[in-house]
Amino acid sequence: MALAPLLPAAAVAAGTLKVDAALPYVCALPSGPRPATVRITAAFPERAAVGEEIRPTDVTTTVELPPAAVADLTALRAATVRAETHVTVGVAQNDRRTQATWSGTGQPVAVPAEGPLVLTTTGDVPSLTTDAAGDLTLTAGPLALGLAPSTADGTATEPPSLAVTCAPAPDAQDGGKLATIPVGTAGTGEPGTASPTPGSPSPSGSSPAPPSPSSGLPVPPLPGDGTVPAPPDPTGTAGATAPTGATGTAGSTTEGPRVGPQADEEETGEETPGAPADRPDAPPCLTEKPTPMSLSAYITGYSNVRKLGGANLIPTTCTLIEQGQAEFVVKPDGSMHVITPAEGRLSHEGRAQTPPFRATFLTFDFVPVTATLVLEQTGPMTIDSDVLLIFPTNILTTHVRVPLTLRVLDAEVNGTRLDVGPSCRTEKPLSSPEPDPATYPGDHLVLVGKGSQTLPDPPVGYILTGGGPLTGEVTIPAFKGCGAGEDLDRLLTASISGPGNHVKQMQGSTCSVGVEAPPMDFCTEDLQPRQVPKPER
Repeated sequence: MALAPLLPAAAVAAGTLKVDAALPYVCALPSGPRPATVRITAAFPERAAVGEEIRPTDVTTTVELPPAAVADLTALRAATVRAETHVTVGVAQNDRRTQATWSGTGQPVAVPAEGPLVLTTTGDVPSLTTDAAGDLTLTAGPLALGLAPSTADGTATEPPSLAVTCAPAPDAQDGGKLATIPVGTAGTGEPGTASPTPGSPSPSGSSPAPPSPSSGLPVPPLPGDGTVPAPPDPTGTAGATAPTGATGTAGSTTEGPRVGPQADEEETGEETPGAPADRPDAPPCLTEKPTPMSLSAYITGYSNVRKLGGANLIPTTCTLIEQGQAEFVVKPDGSMHVITPAEGRLSHEGRAQTPPFRATFLTFDFVPVTATLVLEQTGPMTIDSDVLLIFPTNILTTHVRVPLTLRVLDAEVNGTRLDVGPSCRTEKPLSSPEPDPATYPGDHLVLVGKGSQTLPDPPVGYILTGGGPLTGEVTIPAFKGCGAGEDLDRLLTASISGPGNHVKQMQGSTCSVGVEAPPMDFCTEDLQPRQVPKPER
């Protein structure tokens, strides 16, 4: 059985909007990325009033995988396979964006001898409400597919499950749009801008939350959910999601679409719920000529100096990031990974460095020394995010690599100025233990962020778009060029340089600078990061 290539279609009958869309996708199978077709059918109300519940019904997801998927299952001696799907659906209205997860499970189907593999799932999905008038547009996004194959005698294969990540193909008709639902003034369904009026329709019951995986199948993180970036989204929803990867609330406020049960709201006289908070004081962090993959974020934290028994506070620093495209990789041990590269640059007053910062220590345990320092970036910053797709919890690991030299601008010893000259700095970049020296040679700092995700829950720990702690160990090299008329290199080297210095940097959530409608919960009006992290030891 094969799906005919259909274009998205919608028909109105008896006040019901019926959707039947067959869309091109690319799925990361064990044998490599392959084209696939994802067909989504659902029914919606033809139109809705402001504040009225919009509940999708009769939702079915059918995935047609190519013959390569049959070959992959046949290699496992699979006779049947059971599927579970999780589709990210973008929801847009006016300039607001959010997303929902449509989950479904299916019955076991026979693995065909040849040809494509067709898997169908059904399930309840969360409802929608909005406090604003305007067309509500739903767009199909990334798909996470869990497969549980069984042998002819009913036993599980080895491995017992497969996790497949699918992303919309760039040539999807209308960007994968499923439906457009007009939302008008409460009680009329006609377009308008009025707020809900007393006595306007309200849901008769609570809306279903996104169902948890009932089959226990492992499914990978969804590209575009804040864990793994998807290709640029023509609808403008990409990058407008919550950086923690939480579905259903990203970008939502009381003026715009919401997913799931309506919350009871009372007038308290306090700040409007969901309104972006004022950003704490922070250095400028503006991106010139952003692309759809541009991000920006603040970092701050501490770097210990082991010899001096203290820690430097690294001040809040702007980091400009350019994401690359996610790549699906099957490693020699059979593990499946989604690897996303990125490049970054520190930015302070147009220079690739931190702001200057003051540090005070007791040199040789009794001499108070105060210095003004700066970390200067001397080469490319690489950011590699790796999602290991395993059951039941996917493991997220991010490596940040950047060559930095430590420069001393001035110093005081016991209150007396010490002339260090204009060129006092470490003779080479700071260095960390490198887990892959063949790929990343040379001296550089390595910071590692770790996180995990059990779908459908959001990730915990560090992810690039959501931020979190990055830690590492660094060796401070010897100093050179220090002193004016007096050589201070040996003094600074003896008192500061050496291995085993712990670094902990906190990164805030990113601002998606270059998307059509940046998420204002995470961006200021002039597109700077809104969240300013606090340093932690």
